Amino acid sequence: MTRRLVVVTGGGRGVGRAVVARFAALGDEVVAVGRDVAALDATVSATVTTTGPRVRAEVCDVTDEAAVTTLFDRVGPVDVLVNNAGVAASAPLTRTTLADWHDHLEVNATGAFLCTRAALPGMVERGHGRIVVVASTAGRVGTRYTAAYTASKHAAVGLVRAAAAEVAGTGVTVNAVCPTFVRTDMTRRAVRRIAETTGRDETAAEAALARMSPLGRLLEPEEVAFAVAFLAAPEAAAVNGQALVLDGGGIQA
Repeated sequence: MTRRLVVVTGGGRGVGRAVVARFAALGDEVVAVGRDVAALDATVSATVTTTGPRVRAEVCDVTDEAAVTTLFDRVGPVDVLVNNAGVAASAPLTRTTLADWHDHLEVNATGAFLCTRAALPGMVERGHGRIVVVASTAGRVGTRYTAAYTASKHAAVGLVRAAAAEVAGTGVTVNAVCPTFVRTDMTRRAVRRIAETTGRDETAAEAALARMSPLGRLLEPEEVAFAVAFLAAPEAAAVNGQALVLDGGGIQA
C-alpha cells in the first residue's frame, strides 16, 4: 500500500493523538489538526520519536468555513479524513443553555460537515478515499443530561449516512465509530463533575461510567484508533454508511 495523506482533526490529545500515532505507524503521512498549539506540538513530538518525521501539525478551527477551506487547499489531496474534533458537556435539558447547544452542534456536527465537504470532491475525482467520523454511543441512543451532546452526535451520524449514500460506488466510503466512554481528558472532566455533584470519590465516579456499558471499563484511545484504521483500510471498501459501536455489546445493530 502506498503512503496516504491522512488528516486528523482534534489531533492534539486523547483519541485524536492515538489515531495520529496509528496511521503514522502504518507508514502514512499524517496532518494533526487542532486549535491548541501546545497539544499539537506534543502529538508531533510523541509520534516522531516512534515513527520518524511522518507527522505535522496544522492549526485550524474546524467551525470556521474559510479556515477549513484554506487548510485543505494547503495540505493537498487527502486520502483519509478523520473527523475527531469534539466537545462534550452535560446538564439537564432545562439547564442547557443556547450557547452550549450551539457549541456542541458547531464543533461536533458542523466541523465534521465542513471538513467532509472540503475533502470529498477530490476523493471522488480520484476514485478513492476514506472518511471516518468519531461519533459516540450517544449518536445511537439518548442518555440523560446530554441533550446538546447527543443531538450533535446524532447529527454527525446522520451526516455519515447521507454522505455515504452520495458516494456509494465511487471508491470513497464514509463511516463512523461510536465508542462508549474513552480514557481521555474529556472523560476525566466528566468523572470530576460526577464526583463533585454526587460526593463520590473519582474512582467510584469512573466505575459508575464504566458500568454504563457491558464492557465494564473505559475504552482506551488506542482501541478507537484501531477501529478508525480498520474503516480506513483499502480492504474495508465494502463498508460504507456504517456506525460501528464500541461498547462491548450494549448496542447491537
